[in-house]
Amino acid sequence: MFKVIVPRGAAAVFLVILVLASMVAYIALSAESTRIEALQRSVAELEERNSLLEKQVSLLGRPQGNTSLLGLDSVRIYADSNRSVVTVAGSKITVVDTIFGPRRGIEDVIGSGFVIQYSSTDYILTNFHVVDGLVNVTVTFWDGDTYRAKVVGSDAYVDLAVVSAEASAEEFYPLQLSSSSTINVGDPVVAIGNPFGLSGSVTFGIVSQLGRTMQYESSEGTFPMADVIQFSAPINPGNSGGPLLNANGMVVGMTTAVVSGSQGLGFAIPSDTILRELPWLVSNGRYDMHPYLGIQGVDMDYPLSQAMGVNVTYGILIERTASSGPASKAGVRGGERIVQIGGQQYIIGGDIIVSINGTRIVNGDSLSTYLERYALPGQVIQVGIIRGGSFTIVEVTLGARPPL
Repeated sequence: MFKVIVPRGAAAVFLVILVLASMVAYIALSAESTRIEALQRSVAELEERNSLLEKQVSLLGRPQGNTSLLGLDSVRIYADSNRSVVTVAGSKITVVDTIFGPRRGIEDVIGSGFVIQYSSTDYILTNFHVVDGLVNVTVTFWDGDTYRAKVVGSDAYVDLAVVSAEASAEEFYPLQLSSSSTINVGDPVVAIGNPFGLSGSVTFGIVSQLGRTMQYESSEGTFPMADVIQFSAPINPGNSGGPLLNANGMVVGMTTAVVSGSQGLGFAIPSDTILRELPWLVSNGRYDMHPYLGIQGVDMDYPLSQAMGVNVTYGILIERTASSGPASKAGVRGGERIVQIGGQQYIIGGDIIVSINGTRIVNGDSLSTYLERYALPGQVIQVGIIRGGSFTIVEVTLGARPPL
């Protein structure tokens, strides 16, 4: 039998090497284990993401429970906004002609409104025609609590009124106003209001057109209301004064009217009009900065151009100018003879407005919208007209609409 004799010094070296080798092996195994764990976590994360993607893909092409139109989350918008919508009510004295003479009566009026905040104070916005001539005005909030209210300011020309209510601060949930210049034709919108007294009703549609002009009739008379939003969300009596909201749940308008006999045709005051007038209505109770041109006209078209012997088929044919009005003072001319086209009478021979300050004026809507958005009383505007077949520019100093 042979024996291996290891010197003591060599034995010590051998043990050190063995220990070091064990440590290296342990560290390598630990590092590998850590790497494997990291890989496993990465795989788990990828599997989770893949699962979410599979769910999203499976939902593509299917209508979502909270998506109503073009990605519009009407459920969320309603949940966030309903507490801000109120019912405005009161009584109005009416006079009815009978065979026994005029008889006075009382008419109950109901409309909508919504809470906004201006200068750290809570107010309610609604339509002028809702509070016009109203007595014993009350505001009912989403939770059923009712309070007395009063009109702070109003403007019949745009059917707008600001109301304050004797309510505690906890009742007010202000909505945010967004510039109506951000909306486009085709954008989805939500309307919330109280049609026929059915409080908290919601409906949705799309913006059908911008810059419409409506003939608005109130106790103060009949006059054009400019720069109105047309939308397809079906609204009914009682919706008047409610908010029109965009896809972000911000107010871009106030519902104001429906056309009798129409199918889902509504109109709204743009939020830019509200934002422009709000400081005046709160501080002065009125807004008296609507520009006034002082003309009466009709939209140009092909038959009119043929009757007048001109080659322009767009713009506004001026039939009459108001005596001593801004247009008349500037030398703008109205018509001089009557013709009948398609059963309709026109006064032709007057100037045709085709531009203002270089902006093309296509029809009455574009004229009224331009003046309301970009002009003020006292401002001098460059009015481009066609007179006798030739283009010329007339400077007109705008007036202010007479107070109502």
